[in-house]
Amino acid sequence: MPVLRRKMHLSLGVYLSVLVTFCVAVSAVVVEAKQLPLHTLNLPPGFSISLYADDVPNARAMALSPSGVVFVGSRRAGRVYAVVDRDGDHKAETVIPIAHGLNLPTGVAFRDGSLYVAEVSRILRYDDIEARLDRPPRPSVVINTLPNDRHHGWKFIAFGPDGLMYVPVGAPCNVCERNDDPRYAAILRMRPDGTGLEPFARGVRNSVGFDWHPETHELWFTDNGRDMLGDNLPSDELNHAPRAGLHFGFPYCHEGKIPDPRFGSERPCSAFEPPVVALGPHVAGLGMRFYTGSMFPEAYRHQIFVAQHGSWNRSTPIGYRVMRVKLAGNQAEEYEVFVDGWLRGAQAWGRPVDVLVMPDGALLVSDDRAGVIYRIIYEQ
Repeated sequence: MPVLRRKMHLSLGVYLSVLVTFCVAVSAVVVEAKQLPLHTLNLPPGFSISLYADDVPNARAMALSPSGVVFVGSRRAGRVYAVVDRDGDHKAETVIPIAHGLNLPTGVAFRDGSLYVAEVSRILRYDDIEARLDRPPRPSVVINTLPNDRHHGWKFIAFGPDGLMYVPVGAPCNVCERNDDPRYAAILRMRPDGTGLEPFARGVRNSVGFDWHPETHELWFTDNGRDMLGDNLPSDELNHAPRAGLHFGFPYCHEGKIPDPRFGSERPCSAFEPPVVALGPHVAGLGMRFYTGSMFPEAYRHQIFVAQHGSWNRSTPIGYRVMRVKLAGNQAEEYEVFVDGWLRGAQAWGRPVDVLVMPDGALLVSDDRAGVIYRIIYEQ
């Protein structure tokens, strides 16, 4: 995907002005869920998109239970929802708030009958939740000693093939060096009971989505690049971590090749793992999943879908789409748009956050601006 190379270094005043102008523009687009212009979304031939659930305020990360309940974190609302398709018609009839008053409860994960929910500094567990959706149990605290910074404090969580829970801790800043606490700018992992916390990957500014390759069982993750280097620098990243202990550059190097103006002299870019794909500047790549279903054509199997939330600090907004990464081994052969159309000019009526493969092979996409979950299917 071509990326403009015109450098534009913004002063702080111009930077804030662009931010305020753009936020006002996009916030002016308030559309009721039933009036969403789905017909304006662009998909490849044979694919179609519909609403799976149309009342999930600030829908963020998603997790699926064995019975088919989709659990959804909601950062701004402080709630967690259970989205239920009771009659099996591939459209949820019921959205149940099962937790409220939480601190940015973005990440959710399901394991052995329990729902795990990530707040800023702690992770909660709701046992036997599927049988108690209407009267949720009081949660158990798995861990409550994670950093409490709200800047990049919301967390995506997931269980890996090793049975451990992976938890990112973002940098508490735009760009900074926090050698006093190795938990910052890292992806951590721990046992399901919260013990054995250890770093898995370092130099990760802010990952809000990761998944494991269905065959190699190796970790892949998105990472959001730093701000205030202009419109076109640096790119967000898709990274591959085949083993523990790798460093991905932050805060010394961005996009695998751009030394940081302040910290870049301390360590060269050659000392770090480069990204597999440069996702684009300020596109805010968040949720990502390998496609493991059988509904889509074979060419999509074990390929990556990435939800791009969209830029908030770029004079010309970009992102607001779902991308597809076609892999050949551990290398990207293609990086292309799968769905776009949420951004119209400088205004966005939707912002994709996470993607989730359903048992029938459909792909769900959460949207925190429209407060909905979409369902994408393929029909020959």
